[in-house]
Amino acid sequence: MPRRLRISIIGCGAIGSSLARGIKSRFLSRAVLSGLYDIDRQRSLRLARQLRSPGLAVKDLETAIRKADLLIEAAAAGASFGIAMKAVSAGRDIMVMSVGGLLQGRRKLENKASRSGSRVFIPSGAISGIDALRASRFSGIKKVTLITAKPPQAFSGVPYILRRGIILSKIKKDKVIFEGSALRATRAFKQNVNVAATLSLAGIGPQKTRVRIVASPGLKRNTHRIEIESGSGRIVTLTENVIHPANPKTSYLAVLAALATLEGILEPFKIGN
Repeated sequence: MPRRLRISIIGCGAIGSSLARGIKSRFLSRAVLSGLYDIDRQRSLRLARQLRSPGLAVKDLETAIRKADLLIEAAAAGASFGIAMKAVSAGRDIMVMSVGGLLQGRRKLENKASRSGSRVFIPSGAISGIDALRASRFSGIKKVTLITAKPPQAFSGVPYILRRGIILSKIKKDKVIFEGSALRATRAFKQNVNVAATLSLAGIGPQKTRVRIVASPGLKRNTHRIEIESGSGRIVTLTENVIHPANPKTSYLAVLAALATLEGILEPFKIGN
């Protein structure tokens, strides 16, 4: 029987916890959790107890890396690049959930991974159409636009909102709260628009990818509309996401996309990119 893939999860919040449970329930014959690490050690200890494997909680990132073949980063955009660099420097593969943290250092990470033989996996996240966008590059992409709409409370506590004095509770109809490049969007909404980062990395880059963010008080689900114009035609996708039950700032589909990416790593039969 082939050796199971050893996986360490970095960040034991809602997403990391969901992925840990998914790995144990769906991939037990092909993968095994080897470590759980969080800067808040109580989180990793609590998750390890919930999984009935208290020994999984490790004290530092280096131990988590050493014990794994693949790391899954589920921490925060501010930490994802540093975690990814340490992982690939040690010759480990990594799946990055906080994609916004990679935009500025992508080339450096790519070069380091190339030299060490590591791979960096980025799930499609909470949007549809990534396969089609990547395929469109071969015909020449002219324009990519993302229109993200969420209930106002999804943006609570975001520094960009606070600096501009936007009072979310007073928004009674659809309000555009941001319009600009994907690079600016990921800086302003670090926990809200990882989809913008993923879209820009798959397509024409963070400067050229356009993003519009809308606070919509009547909305029940986070929605992402993507418009792609290329030499192969025009593509429009609309994703209406159920929010993650443990974290209203993320979508349930983002977790499922990571599990699908892991399935692609583990399975010999692969469909799509």
